[in-house]
Amino acid sequence: MDKELDRCKPWIEAALKRSGGLNTWDFVVEKIGSGHMQLWPYPKGCIVTEIVVYPNTKALNVFLAGGELDEILHMTENVKEWAKLEGCSFASFNGRFGWQKHLEKIGWKPRSITMHMEF
Repeated sequence: MDKELDRCKPWIEAALKRSGGLNTWDFVVEKIGSGHMQLWPYPKGCIVTEIVVYPNTKALNVFLAGGELDEILHMTENVKEWAKLEGCSFASFNGRFGWQKHLEKIGWKPRSITMHMEF
């Protein structure tokens, strides 16, 4: 896994930077290594996910994605099927507005809005 993680590092770091610097490379490495997050490496992109357990259900949170858009969209079905096997009833993703038009094509729907205020 370390080899794949290292190969995906540029995509992961770019996604971390675009997300406002909330998390770090070391945080992601630690969470993947401990099994709290999952790395989905593909030749031209990767996805990092985590399962969130709520009182009434489990959800797959797409923590970050990076690489070529077509590759990310292609791998989504495999990630979805795995999440269903793990007992997740839905997936969520918090990202830039540009993702919406692409993700809607493969079944994602807006459910809420995330707002941000710096101080």
